[in-house]
Amino acid sequence: MHVHTRHSGMCTVPVLNRICRESYNPPTEVYEILKRRGMDLVTVTDHDSIDAVEPLRRHPDFFLSEEVTCYTPSGTELHMGVYNIQERHHIELERRRFDLMSLIAYLNEQRLFFGINHVFSSLTGSRTHGDFALFNDHFPAFETLNGQMPPFCNRRAALLAERLGKPATGGSDAHTLAALGRTYTEVPGARTKNGFLDGLRYGQSRVHGESGEYWKLTRAVWTIGRALMREKAWTLVLAPLLAAVPAITLATWLNDFAFGARWGGRLGLHNPVPLETRRWMDQPGGGEATP
Repeated sequence: MHVHTRHSGMCTVPVLNRICRESYNPPTEVYEILKRRGMDLVTVTDHDSIDAVEPLRRHPDFFLSEEVTCYTPSGTELHMGVYNIQERHHIELERRRFDLMSLIAYLNEQRLFFGINHVFSSLTGSRTHGDFALFNDHFPAFETLNGQMPPFCNRRAALLAERLGKPATGGSDAHTLAALGRTYTEVPGARTKNGFLDGLRYGQSRVHGESGEYWKLTRAVWTIGRALMREKAWTLVLAPLLAAVPAITLATWLNDFAFGARWGGRLGLHNPVPLETRRWMDQPGGGEATP
């Protein structure tokens, strides 16, 4: 439910965003590996793109999805998984992604299933109490098992989803071929794509597989760096920078852990008493964006 190909655009790191892709995974190879690793259905969720559809649409067990970058009324950024879309939907998703409430209204009108990805990650920047109230009020599903996120962050997402009665999704968030199919979503008893998606809507999903871990993230970044150098030979001059990757990924890992701990505490996820999402908005500083 969360897979990337070479069509996910450029990475977000300053300077490198001009030369390095988010992923170098060829769509056909992604499909073949996922089938070998036991997936009954296959989708891809590239960032704000559906360009991977052409080589894959011929497969009856494939459906097109997208990870949409959008913005809350408070100005914070989030990543939304939208599933089983068509080309006409993509045009509207791109047009509305800067107006989240308009986007959600369109998704509901079209009866498209969607959810919030990596809820407790610092990847998309700051968050507010009001954002979490919005997730509760308007998002049908939460990603509770992400194959790149620390286990601590995934556990917080799973606990929040349980407290709020949200269906769970899981995905590898694979930007490299090695991670494909290591984390996935199951709907027991589903035999078709429609049965699978209906099961998601009615909370019948189960998530399986791996969370992220530090060396897994480090290897993924090294793999992307090597792929960049194969694609653009002149970037071999940047090879010494690969030695800095373990320090960079350690900082990223610790930042995600701190983000999950901070927001897990603020939302009372250590407390067995069920959350009242509206209460978050009433707290002092409820509209303040915090990392």
